[in-house]
Amino acid sequence: MTTNTTTVTQLCRRLYDEADSDADQATTPDVGVVMGSDSDLDAMQGAFDAFEELGFDEQTAFHDPPDGRFSYETYVVSAHRTPELMRAYGQAATGRGLDVIVAGAGGKAADLPNVTASFAYPVPVVGVPVQEKSVDSVLGMPTGAPLVAVDAGKSFNAALSAVQVLAREHEPLRERLVEYHDGLQG
Repeated sequence: MTTNTTTVTQLCRRLYDEADSDADQATTPDVGVVMGSDSDLDAMQGAFDAFEELGFDEQTAFHDPPDGRFSYETYVVSAHRTPELMRAYGQAATGRGLDVIVAGAGGKAADLPNVTASFAYPVPVVGVPVQEKSVDSVLGMPTGAPLVAVDAGKSFNAALSAVQVLAREHEPLRERLVEYHDGLQG
């Protein structure tokens, strides 16, 4: 138990240190992907597939960016088991250069997208209910606490929505989205 607590504490400190590092935004992940448990990986695979299809690289170390211009990172954080890590991730999001977060969670509570949106505000969060029973929780944010949500298990669409947010500022992404969409038509 002590090792886990130390690890979470160290990870929280690292997130805050990264936020304070004043890193060049072109070298930081553009999108954060978080999920409540590694058991959600299968449901979130669609997001990874969409990012890959649109030319994103996975960034596995904050200070070691991939070769591609656009990247995403992945974290397992839990609103219930590691709330301090979830809080640190959300609070450090802007300083770490994240422009949008895709958050997936299952179960009846499915609090991760909601709480991430609360801590990461004003960074947009796209919620992915991993299971059908999670939809009401993800959609149930009160007025003033915005969260974009997709249908249960539709993490591919969540990633597309995240890229749409980025495409407002990045012409190459807009072009990739248009090409992807046109490919669906033909």
